[in-house]
Amino acid sequence: MIVIDPRSPVPPFEQLRAGFVAAVGSGELAPGARLPTVRRLAEDLGIAPGTVARAYRELEASGIIETRGRNGTFVAFDADPARQQLQRAAAAFAAQVRELRLDADEALAVVTAALRGGEASRASG
Repeated sequence: MIVIDPRSPVPPFEQLRAGFVAAVGSGELAPGARLPTVRRLAEDLGIAPGTVARAYRELEASGIIETRGRNGTFVAFDADPARQQLQRAAAAFAAQVRELRLDADEALAVVTAALRGGEASRASG
């Protein structure tokens, strides 16, 4: 979660920009993840919408996020088409796992087994 420190000498838009860069770099925000609207994030963080808009513009200019018009703002996919397809598949898989309310560790075990050519046994309990 990104936190803005009002006492910091670093401007809030830069704190926000750096927070997103760190979250994307660490995997906390995955490629394809939908970001909150400017107004929602500004409200959540207690900062001006213009501050969030500026951070989003800079993140978009550097290719970290992408705005898809009325569909919203998302963490950008990698520039490599093969990686883009992989990231989209992973995002869809993650969404399906959440929708089905399955355990993430079990889902990862199933994927690992599939990549190795076998089948994961269902853990009991």
